[in-house]
Amino acid sequence: MAYDSLVVLWTSGDKEVATKMVFMYTVNAKKKNWWNAVTLIAWGPSAKLLTEDPELQKKITEMKSEGIKLEACKACADQYGVSSALEDLGIEVKYMGGPLTNYIKGEHHILTF
Repeated sequence: MAYDSLVVLWTSGDKEVATKMVFMYTVNAKKKNWWNAVTLIAWGPSAKLLTEDPELQKKITEMKSEGIKLEACKACADQYGVSSALEDLGIEVKYMGGPLTNYIKGEHHILTF
């Protein structure tokens, strides 16, 4: 049985990686129905980058409007002091160790950047 759920784990603090791969693929994966369910997790340096870059924030708004589930690691976001800024962008900020483990053990394809 083929699983139709994609989880994109975005950890890179490199904007070019975000714009030229992560965001481009994630948005199109949902918009073009390549995957039924798409989740983007911002973890570590990516969470900080996202709160500092209006262009990336605009793309997050587009992802949300396409129905992409948006999550961020609370432990990392707290270390960077950006948890509330991520929540203001409509991202669910929570401790991600357990949820990521469940994604990996469950019926999801994981793509990591």
